[in-house]
Amino acid sequence: MSAPADIFKPEFTPEETRALLPYFTNTDRPVFALVNLPETVKGALFARYSRSAKSLRRLFLDEFLGGLAVGDADRRVRLEPDQGPPGGGPHGDPPGVGAERAQQLYARVLGEYGDDSVAQLGAAHLACEGVSNVLTKVLEWGRLMAYLEQSTRYVPYTDRPNGGWKYHVPAELDGSPLRDAFVRTLDAAFETYARWIPALETLFRAKYPKAPEDSDLVYRSVIRAKALDTLRGLLPAATTSNVGLFGTGQAFEALLLRMLAHPLEEVRAHAHLMLDELRKVIPAFLARVDQPNRGGRWIEYLAQTRRGFDVAVHGLLADVEPEERGEVTLTDFDPDGETKVVAAALYASSDLPDDQLLLMARRLSPDDRAALLRAYVGHRANRRHKPGRAFERTSYRFDVLADYGAFRDLQRHRILTIEWQPLSTRYGYTEPAAIDEAGALRDWREVMDRSADLHGTLVAGGLGHVAPYAVVMAYRVRFYMEMNAREAMHVIELRTSPQGHPAYRRVCQMMHHAIADVAGHRAIAAAMQFADHSEVELERLQSERASERKRRQGIAD
Repeated sequence: MSAPADIFKPEFTPEETRALLPYFTNTDRPVFALVNLPETVKGALFARYSRSAKSLRRLFLDEFLGGLAVGDADRRVRLEPDQGPPGGGPHGDPPGVGAERAQQLYARVLGEYGDDSVAQLGAAHLACEGVSNVLTKVLEWGRLMAYLEQSTRYVPYTDRPNGGWKYHVPAELDGSPLRDAFVRTLDAAFETYARWIPALETLFRAKYPKAPEDSDLVYRSVIRAKALDTLRGLLPAATTSNVGLFGTGQAFEALLLRMLAHPLEEVRAHAHLMLDELRKVIPAFLARVDQPNRGGRWIEYLAQTRRGFDVAVHGLLADVEPEERGEVTLTDFDPDGETKVVAAALYASSDLPDDQLLLMARRLSPDDRAALLRAYVGHRANRRHKPGRAFERTSYRFDVLADYGAFRDLQRHRILTIEWQPLSTRYGYTEPAAIDEAGALRDWREVMDRSADLHGTLVAGGLGHVAPYAVVMAYRVRFYMEMNAREAMHVIELRTSPQGHPAYRRVCQMMHHAIADVAGHRAIAAAMQFADHSEVELERLQSERASERKRRQGIAD
């Protein structure tokens, strides 16, 4: 069985490798950490990552290396196997006075005292390349990290590195007769996706002619994004992506423990790759991960609990069919929530007890409460101006049934609570109107049918945990999002903006309506003044125009 590192193909010349070595923990593996770079450079690299088809190290060579100070080149030192960053100790500790003392301190505080909070004091930038969309959802599950993922909107998945399309073949299929069926089905999906990109671009150019005020660059970008947005439903969850992660030692430890307990081989294999690289930069914070009596017990607990609960659930729900539901259902809210937000708003401006303020808020008229909330929210000049924590006093739980592509975008909101069910084909798929207009409907449905057949075959063959890899992104997945009113404001205003994808715009527009009409929290909904319910034809047009204005102003300045 091949590990991810075994099938990774290095892409650098000897000269490029020498240039990269001082700044990355390796140059020939799909998982690596960034070292010896300013924080601003690391952040900028990750920012470019999401809109580029290039690997992170290629981006660094092409766009960043020449901008480093001359002194940086003078400090280049080759990293030998099992050696950390230049000047580091035996485990890759950063050089400097006190490194050995710090290592001892962390070992004692974490190991003997169990004070996990100190593991928040060290952090690392890590890149994972060529990972499936199934794995990206595992990587991005935690709240206390920052992530940047390659976008299906800006990056066409038409390249064929080493002759193959960009998707992951699960190791669980090695030696199985189903492997060939998996490869044939996914190859056909990618071929259909790539074949229809030019036709969709032609369709959208005819429907939306270029405005005189738009440059060729803006127009091409908008048309390409529209075509890729429309066709992304053909891409399977096995499609590979690049992900940049930034997190503390504590966050990485929690992530690795979850990954090592995961049922999928791809997830567990990448956990080992990640641990190897992180130990070159923040080793002290990850010492417990593979200790049998520490991390080992934790991993065993997570895996056993999952297996035991799956058995219990199967016995309870095996014969229960899901009832019909709409795309968005507000399943839980506090009818008194708006009153409680008013009371919470009063709290910091008074010296009265919390329960007394709540009683006073209940005695106010609805108009008076609404007026207080308007004063508390103030004049918001843009959606980044948010009210205070009083809006965290009430919450909403939404059950959502949306295509997997929309889920991928909404799943990135980690401050709220989000959980999802296994991706399958049981809830059907979406079918953009433009697919029919372009004459691609027959091909679209063929990909959907073949995906469903493969998913069913994998489940019937005892490979249900692998089956989600075969499901294309147009199929719907059920998930819930639970959030307080302050986070709801952020999600709804951001995801209904005109440049957003139509699928998640519609979901968040429904959420906004539900807060006002189902929960009856009209003053809270009114505070979300940047929720956009307009109909948009070319989603990226205004955003690309704004970007070009900024570019021109930068040149003029």
